[in-house]
Amino acid sequence: MAYVATRGGERAIEQAERLYRAALGPITPERVAGIRDGMPLLIDRVMGEASLYAPDLAALALAQTGGDLYEAVMLLRAWRTTQPRLAIAQPIQTGEGLTHRRVSAAFKDIPGGQILGPTLDYSHRMLATAVLSGATVTPRPVEPAARPAPASPPPLADWQRAQGLLAPLNAPEIAPDAIPDVTREPLLFPASRAHTLQSLARADTGGMLALGYSAMRGYGQAHPTVNELRLTEAPLRVTHPCGTIFSAGRIRVGQAEVVNAKGAQLKLGFCASFGWNEVKTIAGATLDLNSPNAAPKSPTNPEFFLYHTEPVEASGFCIHFKLPHYVTFQSALDNLRGAARQKAEPGVAPELEPAE
Repeated sequence: MAYVATRGGERAIEQAERLYRAALGPITPERVAGIRDGMPLLIDRVMGEASLYAPDLAALALAQTGGDLYEAVMLLRAWRTTQPRLAIAQPIQTGEGLTHRRVSAAFKDIPGGQILGPTLDYSHRMLATAVLSGATVTPRPVEPAARPAPASPPPLADWQRAQGLLAPLNAPEIAPDAIPDVTREPLLFPASRAHTLQSLARADTGGMLALGYSAMRGYGQAHPTVNELRLTEAPLRVTHPCGTIFSAGRIRVGQAEVVNAKGAQLKLGFCASFGWNEVKTIAGATLDLNSPNAAPKSPTNPEFFLYHTEPVEASGFCIHFKLPHYVTFQSALDNLRGAARQKAEPGVAPELEPAE
């Protein structure tokens, strides 16, 4: 009822959209390709939060929304719902795929070695202002390694379990087509492990960082240490209708394991997502690590962080406050005026309007 007033402004609404589109300018295939090739990590973030691995479509969504991440994610999710599900991929194993980066802050020497890979962690943060004056910044070529790293180093957690540092895996084997899907089923609490990891995989990066950071600063019970951080190109394998398993290509996947050393064994938190997004996976793994013993109103309680890091729900609820709320607000003002009259004339009962 609060939005009836918008019907009278259909032309104004249409012209407002035209003004927005005009400010963005023409959307061309070249523009979309430039976004896809020039901002790969932004593309990864949009794909991760939209639950859809499609670099071209993610670039198109960014071009169409002027770089508004929440609008781009919503566009991509909406498009995803229109597509049929043709097959369910085989599970991706941590120790397979082409590993570009693999580091551990818990151990210096790990089986397979540390692989720094592509990172700015150890670089000076300096803005290349010369580009604005016409210069071109060309990256220096990468020198070949004296001893190439293994393409697929083994999972560090397997070695830790063999050493008795981690509890053995006791999760039952689940067929891929039997795993619940949070994109098709409502998130209920207590959330299943599958729903928790899926929700973390497509959660808002900024929201996860805020809540994960709060846990790191003391609002959680377990302080994280990065056990293993991986950026890989993982094989995507699907089963052909005739029964043959074949490779449909590779996808970029980032994953993080964090541990806490309290107790008889290490406690482990995990998070993975489409694309390479280290901040998101480390923060998500921290929330996962803290969730088992979280207090009900704690930021590390699953019901709190799974709901409040859902980007489309959160942004949509926030943005809807811009829409007309004339009726409900006027009702509140009537109640306010009635209370003021009663205060000025104690013997007069206020005429209160029921809130919608």
